[in-house]
Amino acid sequence: MRVCHLDTCPVGVATQNPELRARFTGKPEFVETFFEYLAEEVREYLAALGFRSLEEAIGHRELLDVDRVISHWKADGLDLAPILATGKHDPDAPLRHRIDQDHDLAAHIDRTLIAQCEGALERQESVAISATVKNTDRAVGTLLGHEVTVRHGEQGLPDGTISIALAGTAGQSLGAFLPRGISLHLEGDANDYVGKGLSGGTVSLRPHRTSVFRAERNVIAGNVIGYGATSGRLFIRGIVGERFLVRNSGASAVVEGVGDHALEYMTGGVAVILGSVGRNLGAGMSGGTAYVYRLPADRVNRDALEHGELRLDPLDRADVELLRDLLHQHVEHTGSTLASAMLEDFETTASEFVRVLPRDFAAVLETRATAVDEGLDPDGAVVWERIVEVTGG
Repeated sequence: MRVCHLDTCPVGVATQNPELRARFTGKPEFVETFFEYLAEEVREYLAALGFRSLEEAIGHRELLDVDRVISHWKADGLDLAPILATGKHDPDAPLRHRIDQDHDLAAHIDRTLIAQCEGALERQESVAISATVKNTDRAVGTLLGHEVTVRHGEQGLPDGTISIALAGTAGQSLGAFLPRGISLHLEGDANDYVGKGLSGGTVSLRPHRTSVFRAERNVIAGNVIGYGATSGRLFIRGIVGERFLVRNSGASAVVEGVGDHALEYMTGGVAVILGSVGRNLGAGMSGGTAYVYRLPADRVNRDALEHGELRLDPLDRADVELLRDLLHQHVEHTGSTLASAMLEDFETTASEFVRVLPRDFAAVLETRATAVDEGLDPDGAVVWERIVEVTGG
């Protein structure tokens, strides 16, 4: 049972709970000692080769023994020369990093946004901004989010304090690590990593208003959308690439189609998928809930289904109301015609959704709910003993 994200580690490793930490049988010093021994052995190898540091060893390809590699039958015909060659254009070029890179952060679009948001940052005044983005504008909103976090801590700003309407094609990592209080609404399309590490903010994507194609049948953003999100909301009117919402632990997201490996290692939060699904959905998924429209079972990770690690259920009343609310939000933020059509005949639509729920996560939720009904502390030792029992540890 993966509960590292819940601060309830039953063996006392990934938790700050004093009662659970008392169960840890080892000592932190053991880890320190291991790495000290590891470093000492690396030093011995370097000394045997005549080097005082790892930096001195960089570029000495003559010390690499490739004979055993290329003589193996699997590597028959493999030529390693191209990756072992030195740069002939400049034989005196340094072999390791010596010059600081200039990422041109002083000219980043966020510098302008920060200046325009000073009233919100200092006095929590509501601010609405419009801006144009292009493919080379990476991590739009991230520096602004940094300013929010520095000044207001992890709680961020009140929802909706800063609203930014963007137009164009956003570069990678649009809205990465966006904190609460900032909303980015893009009219156009985006590259990979939209909403990476989302931390309470809101990101929405919709096609340009002059587009004539059907959004639900076209790709609007790249791969690894919402990776590592912890909280916040993500609304995408269109299809995205592979590995959607990998390692999500608390954000809510609505999308109109996904590629392969969606919801991989998801530990919390809610995902709503209104359209097509690639293969291997839910691999390693240990928490959170997904609502998928007309989900074919063969799209779900085969091992998880065969071993009963994932449950595919119809929606109950609470699920239906949550789905309805998220669809309304999706329409509000993106103008989705697909979600609007689903809401017009919602009772029929809801019956065609499948709830994807990890078995052990469901057991944890049920055990905690029962404890609350009994008047017990759901985070207390008694309840976690029950959880360990029902999940098999």
